[in-house]
Amino acid sequence: MSREITFFSRFEQDILAGRKTITIRDAGESHFQSGEVLRVSRNEDGVFFCFIEVKSVTPIRLEALTEEHAQQENMTLSQLKQVIQEIYPGLDELFVIAFRVVAHS
Repeated sequence: MSREITFFSRFEQDILAGRKTITIRDAGESHFQSGEVLRVSRNEDGVFFCFIEVKSVTPIRLEALTEEHAQQENMTLSQLKQVIQEIYPGLDELFVIAFRVVAHS
């Protein structure tokens, strides 16, 4: 049985289209391993929408985020930092999880 990760529904189409290829999470979700396949569902309603393969998990600080990270998230750097601060207020130690879609519903 594969482990699960959730995304807000607003990211579903970007993930499926390959426009969003990383997710930035806190230490609670830093335990995934390169090569692991995760079942992906929407945070709001738990509906499954794809499987992703983890390519890498890399620690990063909030101020070290770059335009490249923002492009991988399909947003601007200022949008990315704002979203992270909304989800993880006051948190500076984060993890970049790079992934690719391997199958979808």
